[in-house]
Amino acid sequence: MVSLRFPFPFSLPSSSRLPSTPSANSRPFKASTVAVTVAATAAVATIAATAAISASAEDTGTIPKHHFLQEALNFFFTNRSVPLWSSLSLANSSDPVVNSRAGVSFPSVLADSRKLLGIGFRRKSVLGLRNIDVYAFGVYADNNDVKKMMGEKYQKSSSSEIKESKEFTDDLIENDISMTVRLQIMYSKLSIRSVRNAFEDSVGSRLQKFGGPDNKELLQRFTSQFKDEYKIPRGSVIELARERGYVLRTTIDGKEVGSIQSKLLCRSILDLYIGEDPFDKQAKEDVKLNVASLLQK
Repeated sequence: MVSLRFPFPFSLPSSSRLPSTPSANSRPFKASTVAVTVAATAAVATIAATAAISASAEDTGTIPKHHFLQEALNFFFTNRSVPLWSSLSLANSSDPVVNSRAGVSFPSVLADSRKLLGIGFRRKSVLGLRNIDVYAFGVYADNNDVKKMMGEKYQKSSSSEIKESKEFTDDLIENDISMTVRLQIMYSKLSIRSVRNAFEDSVGSRLQKFGGPDNKELLQRFTSQFKDEYKIPRGSVIELARERGYVLRTTIDGKEVGSIQSKLLCRSILDLYIGEDPFDKQAKEDVKLNVASLLQK
């Protein structure tokens, strides 16, 4: 396990947060690193053994089919002492940031000047079982735009003042700042139709919240970009980028699938990730604090 330094401070989601870790130079850190490695190895071995034993038992009819999968899930969700997260960070800000139990990697910079400000997760309940991570997302903002649009107002504000300020987030969403939300698919069975339906619900509710009920055509223009012909296996990347002039540009695995000029749509998209009721509250806090860090430099 490797532990370097982040260009910005990122926090783990509260439901998966690990205890604070001593510095990499301390002896306790080395011991804990070995312990985590051993624990993770043991976890893999346990699941493999469970699968093998259960597969054999299924052949003889002694246990229900798929029992081994439930046992594996139970092991992970009940043994809190086994960390599900790896926390890798950067010594060089041009390197990718890895911060996920699944090893999801995010570039620290997009389009030369959009810096990674926070990483979060979209979680959904499946079949009434535990929540799964559908996708991880990274929120980026253009360094120069942030300073130009928000520097005068917030440069002298402390981190604690910004943390408590709702107006700060509103200004980040409302101002014509180049921003990108990068989604990386984690759930292997996710279909493009599911993505389209999810955006119909979530973006549709925001469009109605900010613009009233007469925005069905705008919603349809956005969701129609996610055509059935596109495949999104695990690891696929969807980017929702707000360009200058409030143009929302959508790409799937690097291919642009559409662009729409609409301040309302841009606001509705960003509200999902850093608005009043975001998908991941800790990611929103990270974004606020890291924007504050940019402004204070």
